[in-house]
Amino acid sequence: MKNTSLLILFFLIFISMTFAQSDKTKIENAVKKVLTDQTEAWNKCDIEDFMQGYWKSKDLSFTSGNKNTRGWQATFDNYKKGYDSCEKMGKLSFSELDVTVLSKKSAMVRGRFLLERKNDKPTGLFTLIFRKFKDGWKVIHDHTSV
Repeated sequence: MKNTSLLILFFLIFISMTFAQSDKTKIENAVKKVLTDQTEAWNKCDIEDFMQGYWKSKDLSFTSGNKNTRGWQATFDNYKKGYDSCEKMGKLSFSELDVTVLSKKSAMVRGRFLLERKNDKPTGLFTLIFRKFKDGWKVIHDHTSV
């Protein structure tokens, strides 16, 4: 009886670990999909679609260079002002992605961006905090260094 109880306990631990790993992988894939969708939108010169990956809230925070921006609209306006042509937008890619699942509803991503443009190739590091909402995973904080 004792051996049977021990076997059942080990089985339950194994099953819970398998489900936990599965959940982690699903979250990592969902967050990476947001980044893939953003890359595709950016490379089509579509800032509005790119911004779908961000939390549409006045509480969104975006830090880059020496500037802190609060709110989805202000972040959108900054993107439109800074990248007012497809030539300035260039081709975006992400690399060195490291996703850390913080909980079932939050994750952190660190990585590198590269913009390939006609005359330059700016690159930098970023840290993104994602939260899961009813309409999917969204960036709630973006800290990008150029």
